[in-house]
Amino acid sequence: MSGKTLIPVLGDQLSKNISSVYQQNRENCILLMMEVDEEATYVRHHKAKIAYILSAMRHHAKTLEAQGWLVDYVKLDDPDNSGSFSGEIARALERHHINEIRITEAGEWRIMAMIENWEDRFGLPVTVCPDKRFIATHQDFDDWAAGKKQLRMEFFYREMRRKTGLLIDQDGKPEGDKWNYDSANRKPAKGKLSIPQPIRFQPDETTQEVLDMVADRFSDHPGSLDHFHFAVTRQDAEQQKRKFLDDALPRFGDYQDALLSGEPFLWHSILSPYLNSGLLDPLDLCREVAQRYHDQDVPLNAAEGFIRQIIGWREYVRGIYWREGPDYVDRNHLDAQRPLPAFYYTGDTDMHCMAEAIGQTIDLAYAHHIQRLMITGNFALIAGISPQAVHQWYLEVYADAYEWVELPNTLGMSQFADGGIIASKPYASSGNYINKMSDYCQSCRYDVKQRIGEDACPFNALYWDFLDRNQEKLHGNNRLAMPYRTWEWMESHTRDQIRKQAATFLDQLSKN
Repeated sequence: MSGKTLIPVLGDQLSKNISSVYQQNRENCILLMMEVDEEATYVRHHKAKIAYILSAMRHHAKTLEAQGWLVDYVKLDDPDNSGSFSGEIARALERHHINEIRITEAGEWRIMAMIENWEDRFGLPVTVCPDKRFIATHQDFDDWAAGKKQLRMEFFYREMRRKTGLLIDQDGKPEGDKWNYDSANRKPAKGKLSIPQPIRFQPDETTQEVLDMVADRFSDHPGSLDHFHFAVTRQDAEQQKRKFLDDALPRFGDYQDALLSGEPFLWHSILSPYLNSGLLDPLDLCREVAQRYHDQDVPLNAAEGFIRQIIGWREYVRGIYWREGPDYVDRNHLDAQRPLPAFYYTGDTDMHCMAEAIGQTIDLAYAHHIQRLMITGNFALIAGISPQAVHQWYLEVYADAYEWVELPNTLGMSQFADGGIIASKPYASSGNYINKMSDYCQSCRYDVKQRIGEDACPFNALYWDFLDRNQEKLHGNNRLAMPYRTWEWMESHTRDQIRKQAATFLDQLSKN
């Protein structure tokens, strides 16, 4: 009797036409879906993140079965579960007569190394299919990067625009004659504004079963399940997408950098978990956004700003991740060594901006990109916290965090630990930026206008101290020329006061 093809489908491969399954004969294939403890615990993932992925997997399995596929599904609480992908492949080979393994490439170095060992371990041919959900292949990115001294996202993004034709006019020029409208996307959310609210989906029976299991099994993991709101089916993810396109996208461009107390979502899409797990297709989403612009439903700065995040930034960080290699995670250009403060897991801090961003992260497994970059990331950067510790936290606490997308964003863009491969300068700021873009400072016990004293905003002294202690490595950066001139123009006793203020705060931080 001829054997069948075993096709493992991973938890971030929940797409309709994933390459390993596309055009395969249903009668000759067994789809293997595995919930394994190793994936849930290699870092302490947020409870809601685990619940989202497992529930989405279970719903996807039902969809596949309804389409006529034979799905071998291993639940996390199966008493015979080996706890690892390789262990479950071995058990599946005992249950079924298999003559080959076929799988879409994994998104992370760690899992790809595991897959590359399967052929020798199991004595079967293993076909690894490219992940065609991305616009740029690994080779495409490497070809673009070859010979360049600087790998700036902006120029890669233009190539992706040309390749897809998104927001390109009939003459091959960018709509509006500009590639990038970021300068029009920096309004603070002030005045009377009607802020749209995303759909909050109620758990069905399958999701509730997962929530109960996660609460019991991962009680020591960070985060709450009390506010679980995710779409866990393609149908619901599409509904959330339409809600964003109708209600939030028109003002997304204006307010994508804004921050507001008690408003975790603002005009953001909250679609990244569904893009990264496969429930939504990134290119299809961008085409719908472009169509909304052509139909005059949304302004150009909104359509371009959103599309740039998907076909520009998202594709770019994936390219960086695979090009730089598995040792990228160990880089620490600024030699930051301070441990992560405990309040990153509790939100218990007098800094209102940090309490807001961390509090909603604990509740929702979500914070938007400016909260991640300019609040929690900025603080970690100027406080000299270990980039590896910061990376682990971001990977743990956000529902959309898979290493290929999270690591370059954290280590490179946020913490400048790669020495400038991604960012042209460290994204460090004092409290002034936060005050400009938010209402956070109005409710803070610290005074954003003060640099020195018990009531001074910690971001202020820490910002200048960051520049001072990293002067040898950063002084030559032309984008920091102005702040370094300002620092040098300060009187020596003022600089000493700032250093002392920062040292006192960091000493207290280490005791918490």
